[in-house]
Amino acid sequence: MLDYFEAIVVGAFQGVTELFPVSSLGHSVLIPAVIGGRWAHDLSVSTPESPYLAFIVGLHVATAAALLLFFRRDWVRIIGGFFSSIRHRRVQTSGERLAWLIVLATIPVGVSGLLLEHLFRTTLGKPIPAAAFLIANGVVLYGGELLRRRANATAAPVPADSPGAATDSDVAADERLSRMSFGRGVLIGSAQVLALLPGISRSGVTMVAGLLRGLSHEDAARFSFLLATPVILAAGVLKIPDLFGPLGAGIHGQVLVGSLASFVSAYLAVRFLTRYFHTRTLMPFAIYCVLAGAGALAVLTLR
Repeated sequence: MLDYFEAIVVGAFQGVTELFPVSSLGHSVLIPAVIGGRWAHDLSVSTPESPYLAFIVGLHVATAAALLLFFRRDWVRIIGGFFSSIRHRRVQTSGERLAWLIVLATIPVGVSGLLLEHLFRTTLGKPIPAAAFLIANGVVLYGGELLRRRANATAAPVPADSPGAATDSDVAADERLSRMSFGRGVLIGSAQVLALLPGISRSGVTMVAGLLRGLSHEDAARFSFLLATPVILAAGVLKIPDLFGPLGAGIHGQVLVGSLASFVSAYLAVRFLTRYFHTRTLMPFAIYCVLAGAGALAVLTLR
């Protein structure tokens, strides 16, 4: 049984690592394993029928709620565009195009998640593979930055708006994203499939895919967060019944406390990252992933 301290620590880490391009699932596997002892015993995602899985469900819902709150104005436009498109049988406005971009781009990871999530988690959701995949994630981020510098831009770069003009900047960013072709959007969204591997970051691989398809860091991060919201929310909602079954018995308080920590840390993380990527790159996260993965691998191998 996980205690309240474990719940707060894991919840806070999950909220941050789900949005930072460093893999929340990888950290959920590695942190308990590196600490060892009771943590390694209580907090294992690869153990069948583990209460830890029910706990993580609550964290996913809290993280998705933080994203919905932060991007609430965007989601009003996106949802409005979706229903407008259905009602008028058209895809014309920026809201309508962005809505269908998100719908189509989430289909590949949705289908793959239903078919492969359990297999990947039980087979590869162990500390050594997670550490190796975390290193690979760093290499992907680093390689993506290098390749982007050499790639020919598909459009003239759009100057980033100042952080102070939040509302106008959000509308302009959504309009830029809506001009993507559906094929490009699906290609970027399909990169999320790689995040089924513990240690590979959902936001990281989608950002790299976006950068390689000509998006700026700011727009790639924004599209990544918008794509992640329905996926994270669906992953949590589909497994919420586990919280009310045997797996959730005795940990409802821990789930509540951990979810609160996850919500707060996720909100702060997305607020920081949307400003960070106005002017900065994935390089620091790439270096962190390689060092953290190599360090965890060394500790687990030598222990």
